[in-house]
Amino acid sequence: MDLIPSFSVDHTKIVPGIFESRVDDIAGNKITTYDVRVTRPNIEPCVDVSAMHSLEHIIATFLRNDPDWKDEVIYWGPMGCLTGFYLILKGNRAPKEIVDLLIRAFDSVKDSEEVPGVEPENCGNCCMHNLVYAKWYAAKFADYLKSNKDNDAIYTYPKTERLATEDGRQFFDS
Repeated sequence: MDLIPSFSVDHTKIVPGIFESRVDDIAGNKITTYDVRVTRPNIEPCVDVSAMHSLEHIIATFLRNDPDWKDEVIYWGPMGCLTGFYLILKGNRAPKEIVDLLIRAFDSVKDSEEVPGVEPENCGNCCMHNLVYAKWYAAKFADYLKSNKDNDAIYTYPKTERLATEDGRQFFDS
């Protein structure tokens, strides 16, 4: 079985940032998946699950209502490892081209007085939210992006090299 591309990223070297995870061509239209990494995998603790859930609701609402971007947004959701989010947009922009959008999105959390869509009819786990923690993580990440906007390391995935046999089979750690 082939290793999927996102598993070829060296998670021991990745830093918080915005990375192009993949670009798909669907019926002649480019669709780009971005890895929005909020914490450093395997180094920092993951984002608190209730804060992650609240960030998902608040930022998804922000992105889908932003007048300049709402028609480009396909998906915003958390990574299973709870170290960041996936953002899927129409088109294919370099990560640097969406940094200002993400700064605004994370900055919008600090002004939130409530988490949208938390009624039992709207949310599959309506009791698992934490606006206070969400504000803390959002402020920390927005400040980080602002102070690192010109640092190419926050836009470039560190790749891992895999040993291969002469016939092309790869060795994997496990």
